[in-house]
Amino acid sequence: MSSSNERQSNPTAWAAFWFALAGLVLMPIPLFIGLVLGGVLSIVAAVLAVIALLKGLARSGKGIAPVVFAAIFIALTWGGISIGGGIVW
Repeated sequence: MSSSNERQSNPTAWAAFWFALAGLVLMPIPLFIGLVLGGVLSIVAAVLAVIALLKGLARSGKGIAPVVFAAIFIALTWGGISIGGGIVW
């Protein structure tokens, strides 16, 4: 058993974080490349973030900080796509 002082990790949350960050970084590539790469990665990150949030809440909120950052990155990616990121510029 792990002690209460030991930090518990949420690997699904970290996967969501890295997928969301990659989607945000790749989104500005023009000619629909960024739309496809950034959009797909952000959708995968959103699914993983929901799963990680549910797992984190089941453990009294342990390990949900990466989910919060992933949600911010996903929102920025979707916001960038909605104003033409990955398509025009």
